[in-house]
Amino acid sequence: MTTARKTTTVFLTVLCGLLLAIVGLVQRWPGWTWPALAVLLLVVPAGVFRVASQRRGPVPVSFEEQLTAAPVERTDCRVNRVALPSLWDDYHFVFSATVRWCFTDGPGHGTVLNPAGLAVDAVLSRARALAEKREPGHTSLLQHELGGALSRMCSDSTGHLRAMAEDVSLTLPDEDQERLDRLADVRKDEAVWEHQRKYEQSRRRYLGEDVLKDTGSAVVWWLTKNDEHVAKTVGDLPLLAQLTSAANDTDIPKRLLELLPHWPGGPGTPDTGTEPAAPPPPAPSAADYLSGFFEAMGFTENDDRRAMLAQQFSRLIEQHNRHETAEDLIRRFDPPRPPAPDTVAEAATGTSPSAETA
Repeated sequence: MTTARKTTTVFLTVLCGLLLAIVGLVQRWPGWTWPALAVLLLVVPAGVFRVASQRRGPVPVSFEEQLTAAPVERTDCRVNRVALPSLWDDYHFVFSATVRWCFTDGPGHGTVLNPAGLAVDAVLSRARALAEKREPGHTSLLQHELGGALSRMCSDSTGHLRAMAEDVSLTLPDEDQERLDRLADVRKDEAVWEHQRKYEQSRRRYLGEDVLKDTGSAVVWWLTKNDEHVAKTVGDLPLLAQLTSAANDTDIPKRLLELLPHWPGGPGTPDTGTEPAAPPPPAPSAADYLSGFFEAMGFTENDDRRAMLAQQFSRLIEQHNRHETAEDLIRRFDPPRPPAPDTVAEAATGTSPSAETA
C-alpha cells in the first residue's frame, strides 16, 4: 500500500470514530460500548493494512537496484529510402521498412556489437534478391510480394540472429515513373499502328490477290455484295473492268472494250447511221518536229546537212538522258547506209581493185 492510501485509511478511521462517538453520546449508549468501539477502531485499520500488504506481492525493487538493472535491449530499427536494383538498368526501387530481429540460441551470439547492422543487411539481401528480377513497372505488386517474403523470421548469413521486416514501402522516383509512363504510351501507340498496318496490308492483299485478280473475280465479289442482284452487277461490268485493269496495271481485255460507254460502238455511243470514226492519230514525236524544221529550212531528203544536224541534236538530247529520242533521230535522219554493189561483189569473190591492178 502506498503512502497516500495509508493516509486516507487513517483519516477515514478517525472520522468514523468521531461520528460513532457523537452518535453514542446522542443515543446514550451504555458504558460497555465505548471500550468495544475503541477496540473496533484499532482493529479495523490494522486488518486493512494486513490485507493490503498480502495483495501487493513481493517487496518492490529498491531504487538502487533499479539504477543498476541492465537496460532493455532494442530489437527493431527503421530503414528509410534504400535503393534496390531492378531488372532494367538505371532504374531503382526505393525501399523502406521496419526491421526486427532476435538472437539465435547458438553459441557466440553475445559477441555481436551491432545486431541492427546484421539484421538490416539480412533483410536488404532478401529484398534485393527479389527486386533485381522484377521490372520497374510493377512496383505495387512487388511491394506486396516483399511484404510477404520478409514477414518470416530468417537467419542471417552469420547465424547469430534471425531477422524480418514489416511496414514495407516500395516506390519509384518521380522522374523514373514519368519515363515509364511515356514509354508505355509509346508502346501502346506503336501496337495500335502495327495492327492498323497489318489490317491495311491484309485488305490490300485481299483486294489485289483475290477480289481484283481479274474481271471475273471482281464480278463474283460484286455480285455477293449486292445480294445477288444480277441486273445491277451486269450494269456495273464496265466499272469493274476498268477497276480491275487499273488495279493490275494492264489493258482492258478486248472482249470488254465494247462495254465501255466512251468506246466507239459502246453502249453510250449515239447511233448516227455511220461507221465510227477512226481513233485520233498519235501525237507527233521529236523526229516529226525536226523533219518539219528541215523542210522549213529547205533541206531536202538527200541533203547531208540533215544527217549532220540530226547527229548534233542526238548528242545534245543524250546529255539529258533522253536516249530513246536520240536513237529515234538517228534512225530517222542518219540510218546506216547499205554497202555499194561493187563492194558486195568484191567481198563475195575475195578480190579487190588493188589486186586486179597488180
